[in-house]
Amino acid sequence: MKVVLQRSKQASVTVDGQMTGAIDSGYVLLVGITHSDTEADAAYAAKKIAGLRLFEDEHGKMNHSIAEAGGSVLSISQFTLYGDVKKGRRPSFVEAARPEQAEPLWLKFNDELASHGLQVETGVFGAMMDVQLTNDGPVTIVVDSDGAKK
Repeated sequence: MKVVLQRSKQASVTVDGQMTGAIDSGYVLLVGITHSDTEADAAYAAKKIAGLRLFEDEHGKMNHSIAEAGGSVLSISQFTLYGDVKKGRRPSFVEAARPEQAEPLWLKFNDELASHGLQVETGVFGAMMDVQLTNDGPVTIVVDSDGAKK
């Protein structure tokens, strides 16, 4: 599981003109799932993200977690994170999990985030989405569950 985390001041996602999720301060998570991912990967990534200290304390140091900062999460499924552009000019998506595997794992990941006390808003799995956000910092981190498998 690969998650691109962007700290944001506000963010929203719209599908077919309807807003499906919105947050104020928090994280926008672009979530990619590959064939070898399991529920353990979802749990690992959620725990890691919930515990990251990416919000500033009174001294300007990144010392507070999202929960301590009172932030929320906007989770967006994004199979293109596993796009391979090594050959040719059009990406190959063979490393991205099929929807029947990816959607339940994305939902599990969102449930795991909520189990850490986080408010989780989402996009719509498999839909064309318009995502708007105001980056904060900007702070962008990539969390990869491959580290949990070693």
